Amino acid sequence: MLAFATYNNIKLFQMNVKSALLNGSIKEEVYVEQPPGFESVNFPQHVYKLNKALYDLKQAPRAWYERLSSFILENGFQRGKVDNTLFCKDYSNEFIMVKMYVDDIIFGATNEILCKDFSSLMQEEFEMSMMGELNFFFWTSIKHTKDKTFIHQSKYVRELLKRFNLYEAKPMSTPMYHTTSLGLDKESSLVNITQYRQMIRSLLYLTTSRPDIMLNVYLCARFQADLRVVHLSAIKRIFRYLKETANLGLCYKQRENFKLQGYSDVDYTGDKAKRKSTSGGCHFKGGNLISWMSKKQGTIALSTVESEYISTAQCCSQLLWIRNQLADYEIHENNISIFL
Repeated sequence: MLAFATYNNIKLFQMNVKSALLNGSIKEEVYVEQPPGFESVNFPQHVYKLNKALYDLKQAPRAWYERLSSFILENGFQRGKVDNTLFCKDYSNEFIMVKMYVDDIIFGATNEILCKDFSSLMQEEFEMSMMGELNFFFWTSIKHTKDKTFIHQSKYVRELLKRFNLYEAKPMSTPMYHTTSLGLDKESSLVNITQYRQMIRSLLYLTTSRPDIMLNVYLCARFQADLRVVHLSAIKRIFRYLKETANLGLCYKQRENFKLQGYSDVDYTGDKAKRKSTSGGCHFKGGNLISWMSKKQGTIALSTVESEYISTAQCCSQLLWIRNQLADYEIHENNISIFL
């Protein structure tokens, strides 16, 4: 999302490496049993020594990353100091960036000729398949226009509603009542915890494009050890809200001012069970939302000032991480504003 907010005017492309993990060479001594159907008649107890990685081998992902990253670095790219899967290269007034996701590679440049050159370079070394412009990735849809980029997970929402049999449920306009206060309700009856945890994990991935449900999801996630009917009702309401707002997402627009700003807030003693406060914050790059958080504080604050201080420190820490990440894109932020 940081890339969309920073370089909204460039197109991103996607390529896939065929049998990616088989390209890595392992340094450790690894031996495997003779595969069924290929046993040696004369030496049935012998084993094979591997020279290259195989699937399901613990060393395979690391070996593939070392092989691919070494090849990219040899061709003039620089590895990101914060994100080791990010590689960038400057061409005087032009810029290209490459992002690795195991066997999927996303890349984009300020000049499409650089994208074509990089694609040819990779296809000469590895067996690749070009998948065109980046429009769908890990259940996330990306729509590009001339001056903005829209990211949403509406297809993922519909799949979740079908999976948990809530597709026909009555839609709601809010994810939770403003007066709702979840706690350890010992009077309610226990319910099936397996489905509840599946719901929580599914919604946690959805928060990558839906900051409007992040606080509510994390509130429900606190009660996975002692699950009651009231908690199940609360998380089902989130799904009913998603049905009403399935097409919501994040929009990144081109702007002249790309100032980095942070906003911090706190819910003092919002956790009624342990009396802990909840920190909240969001961070903008040029008016585009790039990061957000909702986290219960680790200690009990004795005053609102203390809870505000902890929340501000967390917001500042996140902004410093973003600033270091921007340095990999050759963007240097010196003065960052925090609003409380």
